[in-house]
Amino acid sequence: MPGSTLKDAVGAVSNSAVPNNAVPDNVEFVTWDMTGPAPVDTIDIVVPPYMGASDKLVNLAGVTTRLVQSQSIGYDGVERVLPPGHVYANAATVHETSTAELTVALILASQRGIPNFVRAAEQGHWAPERLQSLADRTVLIVGYGGVGKAVEQRLLPFETDVVRVASAARDDDRGRIHGIDELPALLPTADIVVIGVPLNESTTHLVDDRFLSLMSDDALLVNIARGGVVDTDAMLDHAHRGRLRFALDVTDPEPLPDGHPLFALPNVLISPHVGGASTAMMPRMARLLRRQIDRMLAGEEPLNVVLRS
Repeated sequence: MPGSTLKDAVGAVSNSAVPNNAVPDNVEFVTWDMTGPAPVDTIDIVVPPYMGASDKLVNLAGVTTRLVQSQSIGYDGVERVLPPGHVYANAATVHETSTAELTVALILASQRGIPNFVRAAEQGHWAPERLQSLADRTVLIVGYGGVGKAVEQRLLPFETDVVRVASAARDDDRGRIHGIDELPALLPTADIVVIGVPLNESTTHLVDDRFLSLMSDDALLVNIARGGVVDTDAMLDHAHRGRLRFALDVTDPEPLPDGHPLFALPNVLISPHVGGASTAMMPRMARLLRRQIDRMLAGEEPLNVVLRS
């Protein structure tokens, strides 16, 4: 991404994805693919690649930075590879809208049988079915951050009953946000469960056999978080038995290997981790980078800081 530097300093980015208009005229701009030594010793803002950036962060060792600006919301594993002395910000505000759009698309496709219709059409068949609506369904959103809120905003006009779950219970102007400890009582009541939690020690395999067993028969689980939040073996068991349906934008492992059993199941819909990958991404990423540059030039703290190594 094209780099940014502040008058007498340099900010680097890893490819040419972010438009040059993200960088003011008084900011120096260089390109670095982060696969080897940095072109300079001091870089004000580094923007790593969108995907597969974690392994490249080790190359920031010995480089003085003021901000490492990720292009992703999630930052699982970054703390293990980011060398000491760096401030790391995620890309909150960039991906929420696109991820919420895909979430609703996966739900609608699963509920209304779109994959079955596509398969039938490919074989030249007219195959009508009366399937489940989205209207009047209870949707449980597990993880009520930026993406969870964006999903809720899009689901409410579909005349759904949206139940929110966060790490701790609280109330807002729409009512109760349940704590994650309440999941055993909530899961049996949901027709659709959307997983949007960050991946960390407490959420790894949060969706295990016990979690899935608490869901009602033929319920739909949608994972737009991280693959590691779901125990793949437990998911395969429930999917093979036909007890639950799944829509996945993320998997474990990822990429899902060719021929993986999940691909063959008619009650599993898979998209290849494209939640944020839409035309909305780059303009929003450019706006965030421009805001970070402006704040740095003004001597203000950066936005979205999630780690200080």
